[in-house]
Amino acid sequence: MDEELHEHFTRTIERDQRVEPRDWMPSGYRRTLVRQIAQHAHSEIIGMQPEGNWITRAPSLRRKAILLAKVQDEAGHGLYLYSAAETLGVDRAELTDKLLSQKQKYSSIFNYPTLTFADIGVIGWLVDGAAIVNQVPLCRCSYGPYGRAMVRICKEESFHQRQGYELLMTMMNGTSRQREMVQDATDRWWWPSLMMFGPPDGDSPNTRQSMEWGIKRHTNDELRQKFVDMTVPQAEALGVRLPDSGLVYNPERGHYDFSEPDWDEFRRVLEGNGPCNAQRIERRREAHRDGAWVREAAAAHAAKQQQRGREAV
Repeated sequence: MDEELHEHFTRTIERDQRVEPRDWMPSGYRRTLVRQIAQHAHSEIIGMQPEGNWITRAPSLRRKAILLAKVQDEAGHGLYLYSAAETLGVDRAELTDKLLSQKQKYSSIFNYPTLTFADIGVIGWLVDGAAIVNQVPLCRCSYGPYGRAMVRICKEESFHQRQGYELLMTMMNGTSRQREMVQDATDRWWWPSLMMFGPPDGDSPNTRQSMEWGIKRHTNDELRQKFVDMTVPQAEALGVRLPDSGLVYNPERGHYDFSEPDWDEFRRVLEGNGPCNAQRIERRREAHRDGAWVREAAAAHAAKQQQRGREAV
């Protein structure tokens, strides 16, 4: 029986069809999805912090409204993804506990500080731009709930990127101090943005299997190259310099050559030793504690509604 189920699963993947929650799937496939979707959900929730820190300090009501809407979108993305993970038989409370106890990770990019309002624009341009490159192929993920959740998420991320780029274009047409702020933020966020795609392919233990299962569609290095090729002309139009002396177009490859990020730094941040790791996780723990009464009230209300439903029958 197990062999028949495995053969059916394999044929589904080979035909580029979707695996759904009630379908049989290998335990390794399920574990990989739980790990990836949970990390993605955690990243959306933790990712609210660097920008949320600027909501009260935005320079105008328009910028405040834009930023507030973006942070709300990120909260929604986290909820979509936790819901997708729950279709695999895990509970979001369990996933939250694993985040708070640091047994599960989130994207390393969110462990860097936002020092000026220009960082908000650069996050929209570079960080959300990298997220789009990474996440658009996930719309074709072999697991149905994840792929469908990514369709809406990618549409909203694309809007966030345009908002960030518009902010930077406005600042680059402003004062010399504003232009300096944009360049400084670009210098600080460029390398962490390249690291968002994960380690080099040779050091990525999960990529090959994830691609065989149709969870991923491209390797880390392929996605990183696509991001660089996309971003260079955007930087030129914006009038900022990307901080890489090795960045040059290679006509033989038809792509830009670029320098390797500092992978030692990447590993340090992943291990919890980045500039804001402790601050980010402690803030999330604090929010979880402060929200306990809301969860209790929601659970009590749901129980009361169920009881009324049973009594009505």
